[in-house]
Parts: sequence; structure tokens; C-alpha cells
Amino acid sequence: SFQRYCHASRLLRGLVPHTPGSLHLLDDDYLGQAAHMLSKVGTWNFDIFLFDRLTNGNSLVMLMCHLFNVYDLVHHFQLDIVKLHRFLGMVQEDYHSQNPYHNAVHAADVTQAMYCYLQEPKLAEQLSPLDVFLGLMAAAAHDVDHPGVNQPFLIKTQHHLASLYQNTSVLESHHWRSTVGMLRESGLLSHLPADMSGDIEAQLGSLILATDISRQNEFLSTFREHLDNQDLDLQLASHRHFILQIALKCADVCNPCRVWELSRQWSERVCEEFYRQGDLEREYDLEISPLCNQQADTVPVIQIGFISYIVEPLFVEWHRFTDPSPLSLTMMGHIHKNKAFHLTCSKPFSYCDLIFNITNFCQPQINFCYSVFQQIQSSQD
Repeated sequence: SFQRYCHASRLLRGLVPHTPGSLHLLDDDYLGQAAHMLSKVGTWNFDIFLFDRLTNGNSLVMLMCHLFNVYDLVHHFQLDIVKLHRFLGMVQEDYHSQNPYHNAVHAADVTQAMYCYLQEPKLAEQLSPLDVFLGLMAAAAHDVDHPGVNQPFLIKTQHHLASLYQNTSVLESHHWRSTVGMLRESGLLSHLPADMSGDIEAQLGSLILATDISRQNEFLSTFREHLDNQDLDLQLASHRHFILQIALKCADVCNPCRVWELSRQWSERVCEEFYRQGDLEREYDLEISPLCNQQADTVPVIQIGFISYIVEPLFVEWHRFTDPSPLSLTMMGHIHKNKAFHLTCSKPFSYCDLIFNITNFCQPQINFCYSVFQQIQSSQD
């Protein structure tokens, strides 16, 4: 993994692995509160930060185990529960806890959002157990072993991953291949026919690769075209897979769709990760990437751009797809409120810039008017 490549051994960092077996360290009160939260896992105001604290950092493992039970996936696919726990523990542990944003809590948040989308009336009745399995697995593992820097950083530092994946969907390809490696190492699908396990691995790849933000317009235009033509047929496996791709993309960028208290925390975390990359680039005398300069790129400005150009266009089409559903109406409401909050936070900066620019632009006219006024006043005296 990236961690091992960078010689960042967990033992050398002094981190204690969070494995399912460590849950016995939690007292009954905390486990009881976590169980109570899981009973409301389908609600959109689910607080993943609180859930992660209540589970002692095991939010991803506990959430996935619960959702697999909800859908009876263990029984349907005849999964070995020990191998399942081993796989989920490996996935959770291979997220970098030192990343402010791309960590296991983000993965758990995306998984919870994905569950909410799988429950949408337009979709729920059409999904097969395999669709649900793929959707949840892709959500849980979509950013596994994320290094906390973006693709351009890996390319300009000539990182081995950029060379391996030829500068195309570098991180997403690594997330997928890492997931496949952990599936095989854990033996989770070893009891299935080879062609079936191979198909699952390929479909997981198609879902995870869809989260590449550089392919946003490609997926958005296809989605919009389907909705305009009204030709989506969820009886077709290929159309269901496409909607799973769109649902995962929505879940991955749904932070501005959450209540402000949660959305704000995610905004600060992702910007902190950007700023850390900018600090690295400054340290190594590299050009600072867009959005990564803490002195120039404020959280509100970054978030307004993100909402305007990425989130809103995608969720407007998801809103159309759901007809719209109560959840979609709620999310659109939060998007507008959160954008308004960020606009309010950014106003002091933009007003100052506006006044500064107007003053500079109009200074000659102001000077001329002032001199004329002085001349008139002198003549009157």
C-alpha cells in the first residue's frame, strides 16, 4: 500500500490498529448508544462523527456489518463472517487516519449516504442483492489508502502510482486495485465461482473509477441525456449499474447536502487537507496547486465553487431522477442553505475586494472632482 511504500509503518507511528476484536474495550453505554444510532442509520441527519466516537474509530466496520445484516447479504452470498470481518478490518485500517478528510470516517459517511440512496423508492424495488452488495462495497472502499494529496501532485512528483497508471485516474485505480488485493487476501469471495468473483471485482472497479472528478461532465451529460429521453430502464442490469455509479458519485460529494453542523466540519476538513498539500508543495519548491494556498484560498470561496460547479449540477439531475423524493427535496434545501452560509462568510472579503477595485478604478475621477471642487470653493472665497 501507499503507507508501506512510504515506510510509514503503523507500528513505527505508534498507532494501535482498530480491529473488530478491539470492540470489547468499549463499555456497554457506548455500545448501546452506537446501536441506537444504527437503528436510525437511514435518516439523513445521521451524525457519522458521533458514531465514530461511540465505536472507538470502528465506524466503517460496524456500519458495514449492520448494513450487510439489514440486507441479509451474508446469507445470500454464503459469506464467511470471519473473512468478512477480516476484509472490513483491512479496509478500515488501510485508510490513513492522519488525513483530515480522506479517512475511514469519510468512507463510513459515503457508505451511509449510499444506503440512503439505495432506499430511494425509485431504486429500491429494482435492485438485486448483487447491486446492493456492489454499491455498499464500492462506497466503503472507494478511497482506500488515499495518500492525502491529489493526482496532479503525484504526477508532478513522479510518484510510482502515476507511472503505474499512466497518469490516468491514478488514485481511483489504486483504490480499486487495493480493494481487489484485500478481497483476495481475505478470501472473502474465494468460495464463489471464478467467473462470478472476477465479475464482482470488475464491477467494483467500474464503480470506484466513476468517482474520478475529472470524468464529472462525462457522467453528468449521459445522466442528463437519459433523463431527457426518459429511456432509463432499471430492469436492465447495465442501467442499474449506471445509476449505482451516479449514486456513488452523489454520495462521494454529498457533504454540502448535509445539515450545516455536519457540512461545515467536512468543509473545514477537506480544505485542511488541501492546505497541507500546499504546504508540501511550498516546502519542495513546487508550484502550489489550485485551492491549496491557505493565504489565498479561503474555505467559503472553495466551497462556493465546489457547490456551484460540482454538487449542484449533479444533484439537480438526481433530483429529477427521484421524481423528486422527500430525501432529494431535503438535500436540495441544505445545498441552498449551506451555499448561502458560505456566501455570507465570504462577503467581508468580497466587499473589501470590490471597494478596493472600485476605488482604484475611480481614483483619477475622484481626484479630478476633488480638484474642481477646490477651485470652485476658492473662487467663491
